[in-house]
Amino acid sequence: MRSFHFAGRSTVHAQNAMVATSHPLAALTAIEVLRAGGTAADAAVAACALLGVIEPQSTGIGGDCFALLQKKGEGKVTAYNGSGRAPMAAKAEWYLERKINSVPLTSAHAVSIPGSVDAWATILRDHGKFGLDRLLQPAIDAAEQGYVVAPRIAFDWKNQFEKLKNGTNTERYLLPGGKPAVAGDVIRQPELGKTLRAIASKGRDAFYKGEIAEDMVETLRGIGGLHTLDDFAAHTTETTVPIGTDYKGYEAWQCPPNGPGITMLVMLNILSRFDLTKFAPVSVERFHIEAEAARIAYMMREQFIGDPRQVDVDVARILAKNFAEEHVGKIRMDGVLELPNVAPPMNPSTIYCTVVDKDRNVCSFINSIAHSFGSAIVSNKTGILLQNRAGGFRIQPGHPNCIAPGKRPLHTIIPGLATKNGRAIMPFGVMGGQYQPVGQCHVLTNILDYGCDVQEAIDMPRGLHYEGVYQLEDGVPAQVVEGLKKLGHQTTSVVSPLGGGQAIWIDWDKGTLTGGSDPRKDGCALGY
Repeated sequence: MRSFHFAGRSTVHAQNAMVATSHPLAALTAIEVLRAGGTAADAAVAACALLGVIEPQSTGIGGDCFALLQKKGEGKVTAYNGSGRAPMAAKAEWYLERKINSVPLTSAHAVSIPGSVDAWATILRDHGKFGLDRLLQPAIDAAEQGYVVAPRIAFDWKNQFEKLKNGTNTERYLLPGGKPAVAGDVIRQPELGKTLRAIASKGRDAFYKGEIAEDMVETLRGIGGLHTLDDFAAHTTETTVPIGTDYKGYEAWQCPPNGPGITMLVMLNILSRFDLTKFAPVSVERFHIEAEAARIAYMMREQFIGDPRQVDVDVARILAKNFAEEHVGKIRMDGVLELPNVAPPMNPSTIYCTVVDKDRNVCSFINSIAHSFGSAIVSNKTGILLQNRAGGFRIQPGHPNCIAPGKRPLHTIIPGLATKNGRAIMPFGVMGGQYQPVGQCHVLTNILDYGCDVQEAIDMPRGLHYEGVYQLEDGVPAQVVEGLKKLGHQTTSVVSPLGGGQAIWIDWDKGTLTGGSDPRKDGCALGY
């Protein structure tokens, strides 16, 4: 019996299928696909493509994608790495010779080759019944006929007004009437609709070859980019095996590097050495332990993680229990660890959706253009808002995440999956840039340690220790904030909510699904 309660929305329950997304229209679209006989993968792609139109600050065809899928919720889990690569001309020496020591986030150099469209096609090839021709139709309709701006999206639009005013083609495409869109506005993007139609008709090649690719390359090279048509034509999605660890009798799965999911797994390995149930869920002790575990895991990530196709990443050593043990003994309950201050760039804009279909196919799916409104570069004629994921590279020769030709940057987006004895229990994710590994641990431990349902686990107040400061949501009580300060944490209150999450819990015995979706976004869980 829980002795605490967080007032919020109730969980959503269904027998056949369930979806949870960050926008009601995307959730409805996914349900319509499922009712029409589509798979979890079909529903996720349709929802995500639509979100790329109606939630433009977070995602789109100019971004990247990662996903975990498990057929019928049992056995092999497949990881899809749909992250893009740096142009082949992007050598660290080129930047250093020009006194560029970090990648400017609104420059062409921040744009890696977008991986989403190829990832969607690859996932549908392996797990779908429908094609892009059918699944992109809701996104096409929204772009051409218009969509109504939701409140959370309007909040981001207003916050990014200066960025959009100074971007490349952004004023023309994303500032109707010269002003940020407000909740209730109707937005149309006919150029993007035409682009989506081409992809629906001709498949992924329409994006990576021909007129659309030519327009993206021309746009980027026109503002100093190093991109070529060959860079786009050469792009591929990597299908791989997930990495995981055990926690409280469950298995947690992540995509391997260059994804940052290993950060979450290291955090879990550290947290597993503590009995969190001795502390209240919103307490000084619980938040302190979580922050220290995060600081250790993020330090590890910055030291060791890069694109494994170009640098040696010893995943087995990092996930070994003794790696966590080395650090657990250093954590003190009466003060903070002295650790180097790591400050990777924040990438706060992402969409995550999760789907379980009637056959219990499971899809954990995340798509992002990195920072809010990405690079603030829209292609000249095709209306594609391009990501700034290459802004996550270092320009530091010898560093595992140093920019290099054809290299994939260290990412922030992570789809998660919890299983028990190999059977899917909960596909879940927490959006929000650098918060994601912490957020996933927070939600998972809320459920497995504190007995929360999926909605309570998502609703619970959050904190992120980042750049030496513990950012705490307003829901964290004043006495907890004061207690953290006494331990030596420098704290600040965050105005914007930390991330957003979705989760679906599978009850195999009852044959039911339970969904939760974050009130920090506009979305919802829906089932039938």
